[in-house]
Amino acid sequence: MVSDEEQKLADEWAAAMSEQEQPEAVELEEFDEAGEGPQLSAEEKRRLDTILDIPVTISMEVGRSKVTIRNLLQLNQGSVVELDRVAGEPLDVLVNGTLIAHGEVVVVNDKFGIRLTDVISQQERIKKLK
Repeated sequence: MVSDEEQKLADEWAAAMSEQEQPEAVELEEFDEAGEGPQLSAEEKRRLDTILDIPVTISMEVGRSKVTIRNLLQLNQGSVVELDRVAGEPLDVLVNGTLIAHGEVVVVNDKFGIRLTDVISQQERIKKLK
């Protein structure tokens, strides 16, 4: 059962997401065409349902930096670590360490989220695996 506070938070996130720009009709048509396909048999649906419940780790990466162990041990509160990205550049969205999208940070009710701005195509992700 969902508490009133959880429902309120979900409603606020839904409102924030609805404020974002709607994709162009061309993109929607492409998505609809991609969603169409051959009908799945009962066995194929069962197999698909099995993998849909597998948990994955999603992470957002602001940037990276290489430091020596000596410099790492010298870090303390207030230290600044320079990253390989410039301010305003999109964040990387990774699933189990694989880049799947880019996005920008959003804040709703003092909680961070990410709005996807560019999703890496399935073909590009497969190429990176090889």
